[in-house]
Amino acid sequence: MTRTVLVTGGTSGIGRAVAALFAADRARVILTGRHQDTVARAAGELGVDGAVCDAADPEQVAALAGRIDTVDVLVNAAGGLPSTPAGGDAGLHGVLAQWQDSLAQNLLTAVLTTTAVRPRLSGESSVISIGSIGAERRGGSYGAAKAALAAWNAALSHELAPSGVTCNVISAGYVAGTGFFRGGMTDERHRALVEETHDKRPGTVDDIAQTAFFLASPGARHITGQTLHVNGGAFTTR
Repeated sequence: MTRTVLVTGGTSGIGRAVAALFAADRARVILTGRHQDTVARAAGELGVDGAVCDAADPEQVAALAGRIDTVDVLVNAAGGLPSTPAGGDAGLHGVLAQWQDSLAQNLLTAVLTTTAVRPRLSGESSVISIGSIGAERRGGSYGAAKAALAAWNAALSHELAPSGVTCNVISAGYVAGTGFFRGGMTDERHRALVEETHDKRPGTVDDIAQTAFFLASPGARHITGQTLHVNGGAFTTR
């Protein structure tokens, strides 16, 4: 049976790779983004459905959910670094704006979208949210928001797992080849991040997409409430 897969933030980077992988598996994929031009381009190139939706806007999220009957896989990939710098002349107001931006992009997008489509989830659905190694170290407001995402996911799993829905976070390490750093990735920083890994390579968007695909597979039905660290050993757990 064809699965319906909803990917927020699906126009570029990890979200686009996730959408492409599920589309290759012949799922019905709906990708979202905030801008009509990027949504139309990505959806057209991948051969999937596109929907303009700011996942941090309750009205837009509710409207999106109202157009979808069933969600078999939800991938909360919307997020990113805050657009507002902290401090400076803005003082505490600048700090507040940055933290609100980080929380809106990296926590509330997932909370709002998941809440809106919750009635469309079935007993075999999967909710997958994209976290970050920044939740463990040097993450600032972005990392704190991703840490909150993992905490929320654990509570969500407690609520939904009895009905068969799995809920997990993929905590991505450094992933090269995306626009995440907005031009701020230097050769020196790249080398330092790669050196932190055990396998001495940066992550790829496909590393994360393949992990999401597994978490939505029959072989992962007993994995829920977890944060899976996909970082080449740059941060280890036991």
